Amino acid sequence: MQTQPVDARRLPPSTLGLTAASALAPILWGTTYLVTTELLPPDRPMTASVLRAVPAGLLLLLIAPGIPRKGWRLKTAALGLLNIGLFFPMLFVAAYRLPGGIAAVVGSAQPLVIVAISVIFGWGRTRPIQVGWAAMAVVGVALTAVSGTIRLDAIGLAAAVIGAVSMATGVALTKRWGVPPDTSPLNSTAWQLLVGGIVITPLIPIVDDGPWAIDIKAVVGYAWLALVGGALAYSLWFRGARALPTTNVTLLGVLSPVTAAVIGWVVLGQNMTGIQCIGFGIALIGSIAGQFVTTRPPRHGPEAGCAE
Repeated sequence: MQTQPVDARRLPPSTLGLTAASALAPILWGTTYLVTTELLPPDRPMTASVLRAVPAGLLLLLIAPGIPRKGWRLKTAALGLLNIGLFFPMLFVAAYRLPGGIAAVVGSAQPLVIVAISVIFGWGRTRPIQVGWAAMAVVGVALTAVSGTIRLDAIGLAAAVIGAVSMATGVALTKRWGVPPDTSPLNSTAWQLLVGGIVITPLIPIVDDGPWAIDIKAVVGYAWLALVGGALAYSLWFRGARALPTTNVTLLGVLSPVTAAVIGWVVLGQNMTGIQCIGFGIALIGSIAGQFVTTRPPRHGPEAGCAE
């Protein structure tokens, strides 16, 4: 039976609300660079990762208790590794070792990684115009975030690339697998955060070499990352990842570096040049316009991309 095509120029009200809620997640993540550099102890990326993941996971598990059912535990573990266990360490390593602009540009390439994954595995036929909007968003982020002398750190750059690929793959699998029947999405998010935190914990004595100094600023920073940037943001993000087209969700990710640039301008007094302002507008246009483009179903049938 043939289905009627969806008008790519309009989104139903429910989708608009879901998109807006999902967009709040990368906006909240845009505060991570400020919190990391201004509030947290230096050179402790794994500690920051664990304290962002585990408390958030425990909180969500209290709200939505339960253990993943058989057949879903391996999937949950895989998502926890990709979305949290690998992504968090790479995120903080990049934040500590790279200028925010470079890390932002690499991270904003996630939509293009999603396009590649969709093509390779046949999980949806991405429209050329959607690739164009994604590329436009990356260019906009580059203009917004990169300024002055660019200092490249090989380890930080590699971390940013690995983190972008990891999160993009995790989002693609989150969309494809969904959640088990009769299971709260918050429960799945909780276990992903806990699995990721457990995976990261042994890396603390290996990677972290900065002073362990907990003061009021550090407490506020870790609490913000765990409760707001962790529990709240990831609940909204994974909800959108399961319901919205995958590339659309990752396009929202460009709001994170754009938010970071605005915070740097407003809070830290960092001046935005004319080129950065233009880039800001380009990134927003690419991100918003990409939401109005639907992803075609796989060539072998409209149900091939449904959750297992």
